[in-house]
Amino acid sequence: MTSRSPALKPPIPPRAPASPAPIIPPPPVAAGPPDLAFPLPPWSPQVPGPPPPPLPPPPPATGAAPPHVFGLEKSQLLKKALEKAGPVPRGREDVKRLLKLHKDRFRSDLQWILFCADLPSLIQEGPQCGLVALWMAGTLLLPPSGIPLERLVQVAMERGYTAQGEMFSVADMGRLAQEVLGCQATLLCGGLGGPNRDLVLQHLVTGHPLLIPYDEDFNHEPCQRKGHKAHWAVSAGVLLGVPAVPSLGYAEDPELPGLFHPVLSKPCQSPPLPEEGSLGAVYLLSKQGKSWHYKLWDYNQVRDSNLQLTDFSPLRATDGRAYVVPAGGVRAGLCGQALLLRPWDSSH
Repeated sequence: MTSRSPALKPPIPPRAPASPAPIIPPPPVAAGPPDLAFPLPPWSPQVPGPPPPPLPPPPPATGAAPPHVFGLEKSQLLKKALEKAGPVPRGREDVKRLLKLHKDRFRSDLQWILFCADLPSLIQEGPQCGLVALWMAGTLLLPPSGIPLERLVQVAMERGYTAQGEMFSVADMGRLAQEVLGCQATLLCGGLGGPNRDLVLQHLVTGHPLLIPYDEDFNHEPCQRKGHKAHWAVSAGVLLGVPAVPSLGYAEDPELPGLFHPVLSKPCQSPPLPEEGSLGAVYLLSKQGKSWHYKLWDYNQVRDSNLQLTDFSPLRATDGRAYVVPAGGVRAGLCGQALLLRPWDSSH
């Protein structure tokens, strides 16, 4: 059987109402944990308080305080999201294509185990990358079709989480996931390394999605631009490089020797998780809203990109559009954070 990850924390509590004044992200400050309005998960170095209360009922249609936004006076309603039909590459086949195409990127001294869940493809329209990633994750939480993207956009705008589809707060993304998808959402703080690394890998091995903010390079891969290219992806699997594959519950791929898949109909021995210092041994199987295909990203590359999201893009700040950014800016909303999602009835 696969390793069971620790029980996830109860629902993320509601965000405090925002004041009507526009908020401009402050300049970078000394490194430190973000100032959050709710306790960190139990695996954080900080000691958590008692479980937070459940989400409150939706706010009334009138009388709610306006959100913190850039260019509120120029705000436009988000166009109706367009879900474009297109090819949906299966995760296993996409990974095999990448392994064949980039043989030199993967260590030949290791055997590889692929855990993956199939996600649909959806190309984003405008700055919707976070909501598109959440929509894709929702198809694993509420199969087979999930929740319409239009519903996610509508609720996010009604709650003041977004002005036109952008999401600059992992905590707000968690609240939205809990309310609309009815799932468990655990905010991961302190980065993807250290003790959080095994938690993330165990979560993916059990088949649950992970939402990650990162800086997007020209080829959609993670890079380091101080948050100026902030983007979202959903990971729905992991490729592990191990010295030897456990004998119970795995089958070697008939086309690619050295690649193994768990046999779903049989008991499966827990795979050994590569140590954090093992370079090139862990790859996240990810999708984001600008490509039909899966990506295989080196775990350390994603970790480093996620940990340096500190600044709001100057281009966005002056483009005349509205953006909802939390108090404390991009550093408080995205830096070193990710979101673990799973169904409430999950036993893992």
